Amino acid sequence: MIKITFIGAGSTVFVKNVLGDSLLSPVLCESEIALYDIDETRLKESQMLIERLNEKINHSKAVIKTYLGMESRKEALRNATFVINAIQVGGYDPCTITDFEIPKKYGLRQTIGDTLGIGGIFRALRTIPVLDDLVADMEKVCPEAWLLNYTNPMAILTGYLQRYSNIRTIGICHSVQVCASELLRGVGMDEYVDQVETTIAGINNMAWLLSIHDLNGRDLYPEIKRRAAERSRKEKHNDMVRYEYLRRLGYYCTESSEHNAEYNMFFIKSKYPELIEKYNIPLDEYPRRCVQQISDWEKTRDSLLGDLHITHERSREYASRIMEAMITGVPVKIGGNVINTGLITNLPSKACVEVPCLVDRSGITPCHMGELPLQLAAMNMTNINTQLLTIEAARTKRREVLYQAAMMDPHTASELSIDDIVSMCDDLLEAHKDWLPEYK
Repeated sequence: MIKITFIGAGSTVFVKNVLGDSLLSPVLCESEIALYDIDETRLKESQMLIERLNEKINHSKAVIKTYLGMESRKEALRNATFVINAIQVGGYDPCTITDFEIPKKYGLRQTIGDTLGIGGIFRALRTIPVLDDLVADMEKVCPEAWLLNYTNPMAILTGYLQRYSNIRTIGICHSVQVCASELLRGVGMDEYVDQVETTIAGINNMAWLLSIHDLNGRDLYPEIKRRAAERSRKEKHNDMVRYEYLRRLGYYCTESSEHNAEYNMFFIKSKYPELIEKYNIPLDEYPRRCVQQISDWEKTRDSLLGDLHITHERSREYASRIMEAMITGVPVKIGGNVINTGLITNLPSKACVEVPCLVDRSGITPCHMGELPLQLAAMNMTNINTQLLTIEAARTKRREVLYQAAMMDPHTASELSIDDIVSMCDDLLEAHKDWLPEYK
């Protein structure tokens, strides 16, 4: 029997998407599903939801089991075929709050703070020790399983696991699937949605739409660029940063403008506060979303669990399609995060890159992409530098390397002095001491 273990199963809405997709799959619908979390209440809610879905859309063909707490994790993993990782170490309160509030005292503002920047660095440092324990358990009880990582910061965590564990790992995100459709709808070219051929490559949350053609082979970029420039002249909208990338760098980026606003030194600058309004940048967006989600959760939960006619339509998430392809051998193409084994020739070999991958029974085969345009590789490198140094800091537990990671972050370095960066890192280490091993 196929066994799917979901680590972080308290993320009920995400569980519904990923495991609901699996219940709709003829290949996966009779799997054993192991739900694991450290939060008893949220775990029970996810269990109720998945059991209801299993009954309504799958005639109860899947076997659903739950596992609570660290002491049960190994059993949840035992003999797993696939392990889905979707955890948040330290949660919104206190850790995400801390990741935003301490930098704010130094004048450093963020939007999302979970992938790069000082927030992404410290989220990675908190998460890597937990992943070390997870993969140690996997090596004992399911060494052949595939680990499908959804946890951010994607490139740092996936890169770390692929370099320093023996578990087969792929990092998967949500942005590649919707990149082209968001761009086309934004410029009023809805007729081409799902009617285009695209090439996407780069790094997670900063991969590039390298080409976009209609099904007759016509390059749509010239018209897209014309319409994007016209839209930004006429109106304020939520994608101003990516449109500026399109204008200045010549290419559109996979991840949202609120993310990309903090991945570089261009947009959030205390010396130029007018840029926040000009580019419509939502400062403190992630904490605001967390507060809203927490306040809305009871209503969302009651709606999901109280719906006697609950159903599910297959989402765009890659997880079920990856699992299907590995079991059946019928290939599928995804955007995956993998170590750069010569895939993008002008990025470092230790970098975790996001490229098209072919998935079948043999596993995951990434596609060779060659060189990125120089300006895109340069943008990626500003992020990769910090990613690699953060991995090294997590591995060595050396404060000096952590300081260097923060110093190389483009947004942090553009706003703060070296002394302030060091002081801020020390403050964050002290605030997060319950989640972080001692840094020498």
